[in-house]
This record gives sequence, structure tokens and C-alpha cells, in this order.
Amino acid sequence: MAAPITSEAFSCFLFYGVLLVVKMYILAIITGQVRLRKKAFANPEDALRHGGLQFHREDPYVERCRRAHVNDMENILPFLFLGAIYSMTGPCLAVARTHFLVFFVARCLHTVAYLFGLKAPTRSLAYVVAQIPCVSMALQILAAVAAYA
Repeated sequence: MAAPITSEAFSCFLFYGVLLVVKMYILAIITGQVRLRKKAFANPEDALRHGGLQFHREDPYVERCRRAHVNDMENILPFLFLGAIYSMTGPCLAVARTHFLVFFVARCLHTVAYLFGLKAPTRSLAYVVAQIPCVSMALQILAAVAAYA
């Protein structure tokens, strides 16, 4: 039997971290489904399997979905690293939860804004808001380990 996770901050991080990974999987599935619906395949072998090489092409909405997914990878992966380390520094649970929740909500809003092409500055604002807890966690990690450097 696995040992229970005793850090409340780390448990909170795991909750939001797993939700973000699930969100990334959902976005990958959406991208694949849009490719199928639009018959716009990135690889010739996929196009051949779904009707012919004429479907080895780009589609603006498929590209929008793909860019949203790439943006998630560029931002969620660093969050997962920072959040895990930050959780080990013994942060106040309420502050840690706020960091994780703000990042999660902002990234969800960013994805919705990306997929639906919401008017500026919704997507940019969601991006910036999600960066605030990441910068805060990074600074707090650095402050916690500065004496050992």
C-alpha cells in the first residue's frame, strides 16, 4: 500500500496538476476530432487512410486547436515543475491553493478563448494572469533555497 500524501499543499497541487493534464488530453482529443471532421491531416499516411492525399492539408481551425495545445504544453509543463517544488517549501495552504486555482482557471479561460477565437484581449489577459502565480512560486522557491546556493 502506498504511503499517504501528508502535505496538504502538495495534495492541492496534485489535484490541480492532474486536472490540467486531463485538460491537455481533452484538448488533444478535440484537435484530433476537428482534424477528422475537417479532413485536414498533418501526415500523408493519415490523409491516404481518410480519403486521399488531397486531405494532407492545413485547416485554420485545426491549426487553432493545435496552437492551443502547444501553448498548453509550453505553460503547463513549467507549472507542474514549479508547483511540485513550491509545494515542498512548506507554503501556507491558502496561498498555495490560490496559486494553483488562479493558474488553473486562467489556463481554462485561455483555452476557451483560443478555441472560440474570443476578442482581444481575453486570451492575452488569461495568459498573463496564469503567469503571475508561476513567477510568484519561482521567486518563493528561489528565496527558500538561496541560502544553500
